[in-house]
Formats: sequence, structure tokens, C-alpha cells
Amino acid sequence: MMAAGGALVGAAEKVIARGRQIAAHLLEAAEADVEFDGGLFRVAGTDRGLSIEEVARQSYVPGALPDGAELGLGAALVTRPGDATFPNGCHIAEVEVDPETGETRLLAYTVVDDVGTVINPLLVKGQIHGGVAQGFGQVFGEAILYRDGQLLTASFQDYPMPRAADLCAMLVQSNPVPTKTNPLGVKGAGEAGTVGALPALVNAVVDALRPLGITHLEMPLTPERVWRAIRGR
Repeated sequence: MMAAGGALVGAAEKVIARGRQIAAHLLEAAEADVEFDGGLFRVAGTDRGLSIEEVARQSYVPGALPDGAELGLGAALVTRPGDATFPNGCHIAEVEVDPETGETRLLAYTVVDDVGTVINPLLVKGQIHGGVAQGFGQVFGEAILYRDGQLLTASFQDYPMPRAADLCAMLVQSNPVPTKTNPLGVKGAGEAGTVGALPALVNAVVDALRPLGITHLEMPLTPERVWRAIRGR
């Protein structure tokens, strides 16, 4: 979105500028007096105007344009993205640890993210949901294990993936602060769910076990690993 979206915005602006020139000629007005809004080129302060479709159609009629004028309503743009963007947010996880088995259950999860201008709210929410699920999997079970050069987690019988039943309903809210590094004001969103889930989930489990004197656990926090940490105290 930062690269392609910025290119689309820049190209569209060039198309509008080209359309304003053509519309000014067709409407017999000064180019500076022609406004564009809602798909319509209009002479400011009047009801005289042409739709962008009409301008595009006329742009291919040789007699409609000045002699020697280039035909067509189009634009080419070569550009590159601006500086890096820095999305940010807050993730809050509530978990419950069974002291007898070491099994952890996720009770509640809340996310408030700033990914800049949100173009597609449903898509962003889905990306964050999926990212949190990926983070959950890494925290509570996913691991690549070898023994004597042999991969032990070679199938989904040995490599646990999170399922819908492992997760809870998530509250995802947006606090957009557009960036100035690209025309759309967008920031990254794809990794936000995973980046926030890892520390939020691990810290939630450690906080639950803090009364036992446990202040650190290595991922993945499998029931066995948590159970051993509890028994060790």
C-alpha cells in the first residue's frame, strides 16, 4: 500500500491535471478556474462542467483538442516509496494457568493499533487476527526440533498449530495517526498482530506465575514446560 498506493495517488493526480487542461479548453475557461471534485470538472462559481468520462471521450477526438495536442487522458509515473513507517499499538492478554497440568487458556485479548490511514478496516482487522493467532502458536507450542540431525517435528502430528478453539474473541480497535512519509498516510499492518502477541502472551503467563517466584520462561510455553517450572518452585 505504501509503494503501489502512493504510485496510484501520484498517477491519479497527473491524470486530473491533464483532465483539467482538456476541460478548460472544452469549456473555454482558464485552467486555473477549473476545479475537479466527485468525478466532475467544473468552472469555479458556475454550473458549467464536464464529467471525467466526457473529458476522457473528448480527449481522443482530434478536432476537440488544440492542434498538435497529445491525444488521450492518461499519465505515466515513476516513483519510489518514502521513508520507513513505524506502526505501533498496545496488546493486552489475560490468561489462566492450570497449576496441576501447566496448561494455559487464553481468556481475553485486546488490541489497539495505529497503522496510519486504514484503507480497508475489515482486511486490517483480519490481518491483526491472523497475526495474533500466529503469535499464539509460537508462544504455546510451535517449535522446530532436531535430534541427531533428524527433524522431530516433521508433520502436524508433532508440530502443533493453533486452532479456533484455542483462541478467544478478540477486541480490535484502531487509533490511526497518518504518517507523512507517503501520500496515503498508511503504515505497515501485516506483522502488527504477531509482534504484539509474543510479549503480551509470554508476559501474561509469567505474571500469572510470579507469586511462585517465576520471572522468566523460554518459548514455547508448552504445558509440560510450564508444569516443570511450577514443580521446580
